[in-house]
Amino acid sequence: MLGAFFMTQTIVGPGTAGSTEGRPDAPTGRRTGGGLLVMYLALGGLAFAVLQSLVAPAMSTIAGDLKVTTASASWILTAYLLSASVLTPILGRLGDMVGKRRVLIAVLAVLALGTLLAALAPNLGVLIVARALQGAAGAIMPLSIGMVRDELAREKVSATVGLLSAIFGVGAGVGIVAAGPIVEHLSWHWLFWLPLVLVVVALLGAIFGMKESPVRKPGKLDVLGTAILSVSLVSLLLAISKGQSWGWASAQTIGLLAVGAVTMILFVVVELRVSEPLVDMRLMKIRGVWATDLVALILGFAMFGSFLLVPTLLQLPAATGYGYGKSVSEAGLFLLPTVVSMVVFGPLAGLLVRKFGPKLPLFLGAVAVVGGFTLPAIAHNVEWQVVVSGLAVGAGIGLAFAAMSNAIIESVPATQTGEATSVNTIARTIGSSIGAAVVAAVITSNSTPRGLPTDAAFSTGFWVCAGVAVLAVVASLALPSAHRRHEQAVAAGVDDLPPEPAELHLPHLHTGHHREQATAGR
Repeated sequence: MLGAFFMTQTIVGPGTAGSTEGRPDAPTGRRTGGGLLVMYLALGGLAFAVLQSLVAPAMSTIAGDLKVTTASASWILTAYLLSASVLTPILGRLGDMVGKRRVLIAVLAVLALGTLLAALAPNLGVLIVARALQGAAGAIMPLSIGMVRDELAREKVSATVGLLSAIFGVGAGVGIVAAGPIVEHLSWHWLFWLPLVLVVVALLGAIFGMKESPVRKPGKLDVLGTAILSVSLVSLLLAISKGQSWGWASAQTIGLLAVGAVTMILFVVVELRVSEPLVDMRLMKIRGVWATDLVALILGFAMFGSFLLVPTLLQLPAATGYGYGKSVSEAGLFLLPTVVSMVVFGPLAGLLVRKFGPKLPLFLGAVAVVGGFTLPAIAHNVEWQVVVSGLAVGAGIGLAFAAMSNAIIESVPATQTGEATSVNTIARTIGSSIGAAVVAAVITSNSTPRGLPTDAAFSTGFWVCAGVAVLAVVASLALPSAHRRHEQAVAAGVDDLPPEPAELHLPHLHTGHHREQATAGR
């Protein structure tokens, strides 16, 4: 639907690759109303992130009301996930081509339509279609980051991107916190009515309160690459999300994983050969890009592992000896420290990026996440341990997610912001799906005869998340030093770089390239 709206044989625009016309750092092009721009973008991002997680805690209620099985109702989540993963890179690329505001307006309009349809849905089929429409909003994050880069003065970009990145993480936590009270006191339909208000305000703000950025990269949409990537992502994510119910060794699961892997390889081959690729594979060779995408994949795993483990532990009966006997609403409140930490540390990461570059907050964030999971892995029998764990994980996610977005935009030209940040968003989505599937498998395989998770299930789950987060620490050290990143960005054609920041002597993973080794300690 969105693709048809924008697709022409050749897409052209007033800007050209690398153009700075109308850019905030151009002498005569400084924009105004930056505060309102950020507010509208934040509202759209918050609505998308809330809708991503709001439904999960209410699945059994929705299934009962619609008189379907929980397995059938799980397609509400799956449809959203598949739609977001497929449309995000397409819409991110279209934003770079035809204008980010134009695409953002279309995305918010489709999100509003899907949310209204979900609120009115009389049956499961309509709700699944509505959720697929909502998934188009996965492109809000890359489009928003691109608009901030294009519209705001350079000294404001890192902190603003940090704030927006934190809000996307916060939205996921808010969704889980708010789901219980909404369902208990209203109905599941209000899971969509309330976010719809945010979406409508964001849409009106985009229409009447934003100007189109002239920073574009005109060209043709890579239809073949789009089709191949869609098949690959749908196959991989469908296998991951349904592997638990189908069986990980089933022909369906293994077949889809094989199709996903083969088509992903084919996608890379095709993208290296076409003149105007959907995703420029040269960007993926930049160490500041691929290392950041790897961190996104890993921390996406850890974040959703936490969102599954903590509420489940809190809602188990106290009679088990390790559960807390909390209601859905009470359990959601325990995630508030995580949400608050994200809000505080996201903008703080932006300030650290300005002073030291993105590597330091990315490293500190990954370390905080490791600590946040290690504590409950060792002991989780008193409430303060759960609270402190949430504070640490929230701080780490807030720091890392904000630093990731900044690392991407400081590594690629402004005309390729959308496609580069889209890939990072997809990596986070895939990581979240894998994390949810793995943690669910750990809980299921360590259950009592009555089907309740054992205490060991939670210890194991927390250790798994902590161990995975250690990989994020390692991946963060693979980012180039500040000096080396600055050199690579200039070579890649980035023309809006901030001044080279001070360098802290963090450990550095050597890649064997003599020049990188020579500059690693600078």
